Amino acid sequence: MTISRNSTYCSTPMARQTRQRYVRQGMAWYLVIALSIFRFESAGAQGVTIEVTGGAYSGIPISVVPFSINGLPDPNHQPAEIIESNLRASGRFDVIPEKLHLSRPDALNEVNFRDWRIIKSEALVIGNIVNLGNDRYEIRFRLLDVFSETQLVGKKFVVPANNMRQAAHQISDAIYEQMIGRPGDFNKAIAFVNVRSTEEGKTYRLQIADSDGWNPKTILESPYAILSPSWSPDANRIAYVSIEDNRTRIFIQNVWTGERMAINEFEGLNTAPSWSPDGRKLALTLSRDGNPEIYVYDITTKIAKRITRNPAIDTEAAWSPGGDTLIFSSGRAGNPRIYSVPADGGEPTRLTRSGNYNAGPTFSPDGRLIAMITNQGNGYKIGLYSVGDTSGTVTELSTAGEEEFVRFSPSGDMLVFATTVGNQSRLSTISINGQVQRFLKYEDGAYREPTWSPISFNQ
Repeated sequence: MTISRNSTYCSTPMARQTRQRYVRQGMAWYLVIALSIFRFESAGAQGVTIEVTGGAYSGIPISVVPFSINGLPDPNHQPAEIIESNLRASGRFDVIPEKLHLSRPDALNEVNFRDWRIIKSEALVIGNIVNLGNDRYEIRFRLLDVFSETQLVGKKFVVPANNMRQAAHQISDAIYEQMIGRPGDFNKAIAFVNVRSTEEGKTYRLQIADSDGWNPKTILESPYAILSPSWSPDANRIAYVSIEDNRTRIFIQNVWTGERMAINEFEGLNTAPSWSPDGRKLALTLSRDGNPEIYVYDITTKIAKRITRNPAIDTEAAWSPGGDTLIFSSGRAGNPRIYSVPADGGEPTRLTRSGNYNAGPTFSPDGRLIAMITNQGNGYKIGLYSVGDTSGTVTELSTAGEEEFVRFSPSGDMLVFATTVGNQSRLSTISINGQVQRFLKYEDGAYREPTWSPISFNQ
């Protein structure tokens, strides 16, 4: 990933209930980090791979024909494979396997629509790539309606070879928007924390990668723990926590320049930053008054307003899409549960009641769902709560591992999360219907706390 405003490829991106996890930073004492995850298994993977699991799809039947290629240098950048993986991962498409295709057209005049109706494909994607020389490639694609035998959308891209993946993500977004009716998530980025162990100690990297995990770029490398990255609404800045000088500090870093600034450093715990939808405020967890509570920090005035007041630990606040409500994790009922409170203060309302653990909440973009990490007796999994459900029921999504830290994609059709499968710490996505899980396996180290950029970098 090249993060540059002028480049062709602008990757168009808790301990549980305070698990009372203590982080040692070469000192004789320990510091409590409210609801911050420190499970640093080594992944030990070779490169980045994509695995898609899940069974019966109920999405739109679509066929993606391999693009004809003239001199493509890297087989990992075959656009059709990337498009197919993206569409399948969304859970909104039933991608028909290539082995069932009866023909392989790459131009409109080669399409026999009857071939595609036979295999019950409702939509068809065809395309071709032409080597223009001087490391420039022309990519053309068409999305066709099989039953009306018409073209729904078609575009052309001219890119260097190393931008082939971005073009495939843009094509995926164009198909998704045409078929589903809202912008896709594929040409956006994810931010996450990578932890690697060396003889000298641990190295922490704040990284940004494509939505499928390719092209990771480090925007901060540090010997100090990095936690809780949160994108600003314009995707230009990331707020995060760093444990430096024997204390937790919250920083805001410019994605493009690398410049960073620390916000007002309050006594005690400073953690769990979350941007307001207008980008003017951060919800924080501070213990400056002796107990971890939710505050709203105004970036301009540098004033922090206290929102909650309870002897229990209140942490991990997240904003509603409209910015008028905060949800947060609290142990005030014993086990951690999710509560809501007006963003300008007021009496909190308990939302979740099922299971013995609900923490790390995040709103869906339309405000209708809240995702969290839950334990319903099957280990730590992703849970979904329907806003307004007075029963407090949390529905568990079946996944392959033990989950930590979950965030919605901008479309709301997918979730990105950290998971541990065996001894591997990995990043993964899952469709909101729970049918498709896609693993993003990285080169080395432990990967955690992923979050999706709200917009594409090239928008």
